[in-house]
Amino acid sequence: MIHHILRDKPAKLFIIFTAFFVANALIAECIGGKIFSLEKVFGLQPASFTLFGQKDLAFNLTCGVLLWPLEFVMTDIVNEFYGPRAVRRISYTAVALISYAFLMFYLAIHIPSADFWIGSKADSGIPNMQVAFNGIFGQGMWIIAGSLTAFLVSQIVDVTVFHKIKKVTGEKWVWLRATGSTVISQLIDSFIVLFIAFKLGNNWSWQLVLAICLVNYVYKFTMAIILTPLIYLIEKRIEKYVGHETAMKMKRAAMGREEN
Repeated sequence: MIHHILRDKPAKLFIIFTAFFVANALIAECIGGKIFSLEKVFGLQPASFTLFGQKDLAFNLTCGVLLWPLEFVMTDIVNEFYGPRAVRRISYTAVALISYAFLMFYLAIHIPSADFWIGSKADSGIPNMQVAFNGIFGQGMWIIAGSLTAFLVSQIVDVTVFHKIKKVTGEKWVWLRATGSTVISQLIDSFIVLFIAFKLGNNWSWQLVLAICLVNYVYKFTMAIILTPLIYLIEKRIEKYVGHETAMKMKRAAMGREEN
């Protein structure tokens, strides 16, 4: 059985896509605790603007946003060749494994530390390794709940919008269905995670939630546009790998699953 799967190119690709999708999502969750200045990346001074009455806003983003745009590229690729059921399956798999990972983080945080380890990095400026470990892996439960809920809902929205556009456009205008589905789902993703994590979890004002949501969305919208050519490149590579006829069969089957 395994040899048959490994000889089947579409099956091999799906395994690779699933592995990358889950790993990418998990890494994004793990590094999401660090906030960076987008302006400083380009050697600029942090912007200072006002939205919804919130002053001194800038493009301070979590490191997770460096990877999340790739998740939506992968979603569009899997959607194109394998259909919405496949997207939902890898999304559920990602959520389950991320939840498992955070459970293991929680257990690791609460396991008693060895005395020598706690101060083992004092010479490097880290006086308490347990506190540092907790700070990195101990994300608040509201943030975890918000992130996973936003991810799952946005994935479902993305796959739905993608196929509705494809039913109208057919095989043409890949950029429209890929970019259109992403910009809509990313708006929902940005709002849900902030609403759950900070409105419900930390009682932020609506003005602050909406302001931060818009700042994050501007970045995600821009990245969706920038990464559109990557979708064309990956599609061409897939077609070259599996062959034009097989690629067309995969696309027709993907649409057929949506219709059934």
